[in-house]
Amino acid sequence: MSQKSILRKSYTACIGWLFLLVLLFLNPLFLIGSEDLLKVHLLPKPKAIEWGNAVFPIPSVHYENSAMTSWSMLWLSKAGIIFDSNAEATLSVEYLDSIMGASVNQLEAYSLLVANGNITIKAVTQKGVFNAIQTLHQLIVVRENEQWIQECSITDWPAFPIRGFMHDTSRGFIPIDELKKQIRLLSRFKINVFHWHLTEDIAWRLESKVFPQLTEEENFLRFPGEYYTLAQAREMVAFCQDHNVLLIPEIDMPGHSRAFTRALGPDMQSPEGMRLLKLLLDEICEVFFDLPYIHIGTDEVEFTNPAFVPEMVDYIRAKGKKVISWNPGWEYLSGEIDLLQLWSFRGKLHQGIPAIDSRYHYINHFDTFSDLVGLFNSSIGGFPISNQQMAGAILAVWNDRKLESAREIVNQNNFYPLMLTLAERAWAGGGEHYIADRGVNLLPQNEEELKLFQDFEERLLFFKETTFTHLPFPYVRQTNVLWRITDPFPNEGDLSRVFPPEQELKDSYVFDGAEYSTHMAIGAGIYLRHVWGDLVPAFYQDPEPNHTAYAFSWVYSPLAQPAGLLAGFQNYSRSESDLPPPQGNWDYYQSRIWINDMEILPPLWKNTHSVRSSEIPLRNENWEARPPVPVFLKKGWNKILIKLPIGEFSRPEVRLVKWMFTAVFVSPDGKYALEGIVYDPEKRSFQ
Repeated sequence: MSQKSILRKSYTACIGWLFLLVLLFLNPLFLIGSEDLLKVHLLPKPKAIEWGNAVFPIPSVHYENSAMTSWSMLWLSKAGIIFDSNAEATLSVEYLDSIMGASVNQLEAYSLLVANGNITIKAVTQKGVFNAIQTLHQLIVVRENEQWIQECSITDWPAFPIRGFMHDTSRGFIPIDELKKQIRLLSRFKINVFHWHLTEDIAWRLESKVFPQLTEEENFLRFPGEYYTLAQAREMVAFCQDHNVLLIPEIDMPGHSRAFTRALGPDMQSPEGMRLLKLLLDEICEVFFDLPYIHIGTDEVEFTNPAFVPEMVDYIRAKGKKVISWNPGWEYLSGEIDLLQLWSFRGKLHQGIPAIDSRYHYINHFDTFSDLVGLFNSSIGGFPISNQQMAGAILAVWNDRKLESAREIVNQNNFYPLMLTLAERAWAGGGEHYIADRGVNLLPQNEEELKLFQDFEERLLFFKETTFTHLPFPYVRQTNVLWRITDPFPNEGDLSRVFPPEQELKDSYVFDGAEYSTHMAIGAGIYLRHVWGDLVPAFYQDPEPNHTAYAFSWVYSPLAQPAGLLAGFQNYSRSESDLPPPQGNWDYYQSRIWINDMEILPPLWKNTHSVRSSEIPLRNENWEARPPVPVFLKKGWNKILIKLPIGEFSRPEVRLVKWMFTAVFVSPDGKYALEGIVYDPEKRSFQ
C-alpha cells in the first residue's frame, strides 16, 4: 500500500472519530459496555434491576402529570433533580392499583424507569413513591463534579412492612435534633419506624400539663430536667410523617413505672394509679392524635391487678388507637392486642397476633463485628417474608448502663452500621438461619454466604464514606481478615500458663501427648463462646471453662508504616454495671497480644471504681470509645499472636462473660481499615 493510501485512511479514521466525539458531545446519552461504570451502590439492594447501556448527566426535567405533589417534588429536589418547565426531559409519577411482580407489601412497592433521559416512577401509594425517590437518590453518582445516572429499570418492594429502631430515651436522653438527624438519615435507607420509649423507672421524659410534677428535676434519677415538651412531641410526629416514618410512642405500664410513682404517689396498678394514668393517656392520645399506635410495655413486672392490662387496652382502643405490647409480658388471647413485640429469646409468637421481632435486634449486649454478621445472616422472626404472624423488626437500643452523651450511645451501640444491616435484611427478607442455629461468626467454608456478605460489606462501607462521613460508624472491612485458631488447651485454672503457640506458629501441636489442631476463621471479631453460651453457636462447638486458645495470622505490609490496632476482648454490654478491667490488663482473664513478638499493652483505663454501678458511665472500656493502639508494621510479613485464656464463665466483676476477641489493623486515626495489607496465616507468597 502506498504512503498516500495510508495517509488517506488515517485521515478518514480521524474524521470518523472526530464526528463520533461531536455526536457524543451533543447527545446527553453516552453508550457504555458495563453496568459498573458508575459504581452504583444501592442499599437496601432492590429486588429486581436491569441496567441499560447508557449513562447521562442529570438533566433538568419537567413533570407531565397531575400525580406530582409538592411533597414529591421536595424529595426529588433533595435527591438532586432540578425542575424546569421548559426542560425537554420528563419526570412522571403515576399511581397504579398494583405493581406487577411485587409479591408482598404492595403499599410500599414501586417501579422506577430511567431511559432516554426521562424518569418514570410508578407506585400504589405515596410510600412507594418515597421509596422510589430514595433509590433514585442512590442511583445518582457524582463524577468530576457532575451528577450522572445510568439507564435502568427497577421493580422493588419490601419483604417486611416494619423496619425500625427504638431508643430508650428514658435511661439515655437523646436531644430532639439528634433524633431528627437519625430519622432523616435512616429514612434514606427505607427505615420506616421510630419506636420512642419515653418512660421508665429512671425518668418520665414526656412533659405533662395535667401532672407537671412528672418532669420536675427531683423525680429524675438520671439526666435531671431533660425531657421532651409536648410541642416537641407534636413536632416529631410531623417530622416523621414528612420522612415516611411511623412514630410509635411507648408509655411503659404497669412495669418500669417508678418514675410515675415517685411523682404522683400511687402504684400504677392501684385504683388511684389507674385513674391518674387514664388522665395521662387522655393527654398522650391527644398529643399523638394522628398516630395509629400506642405501645404500653407490660414487660418485666409482677401483675398484682389482673384487670389492669385489659382495662388499659380497652381504654386506648376506645380512643381509636391500636395497641402494641412486649412479649414476654401480659398473656394475650387472639384479638386482645394489635401487635406483639418480641424481646430476648423468650419472646414467642402468638396465634392470631402479628409480631415485631426484637429478639436478636436488641443491641445493648452485643459486639460490633460478629453480631453484625449474625444480624445480616439471620431471618426476621424465622420467616423469609412478612405474613400474618410476622410484621417486621425493630432494632432496640437500651442503656441500663449510663452513657454520657447521645454520641456515645450511637458509637458504643454500633448504631448506624447495625441499622443499615437491618435495613438490608428487613427489605430483602430471607436470611438462611436464625442466630440460635447459625451463630454470629463468618464461616470460611460457606462460600456463597461469604460472597453475599462481602457484597453487602462493600455497599455498607461506601455509605460510611459518603452519607456517614462525620458520624460515629465503628465498622471497618473484615472479610479479608484471616486467622488460624487453635483447639483450646486445658489451663486447669492457671490463666498465665504457657502453651506451644507462644514458641512457634504451626498448623497443629502436640502437648502432653494430645494433638491440638488449628482451624481457619474470618473476621475482625470472633466469638469463641457467645455471651449466651449454648443458646448461640460460636467458634467452639462445646466450649469449656479453664482453657486457653490462641489466634494467629501473618500480615503482609507493602511498606514500613505506622498503623492503628483496634483490639479488645470483653465488649462491655450497655445493659450491665460491670467493673472496668484491672489496670495493666486487657481483661480479667490475662488475654495478651504480640506483634512481631513485641507485646501490645492495654490502654490506661479511665474508670477505676471497684463497686458495680450502672450510674458510672462506660468510658474507654470498649474499643469503639478509644483511639486505636499505635503500632508499627515493617515492610513484608508481620506476625500477630493473640492469647485467649478463660477461667469460669462467670465472674463477680463481669456478669456476661464473652470469650472473644477483636483485632484489625486500621489507619492511625482508626477510621478505616489499613489499605494494601494482606492477612494470611499460611504466609503464602503472592505477586
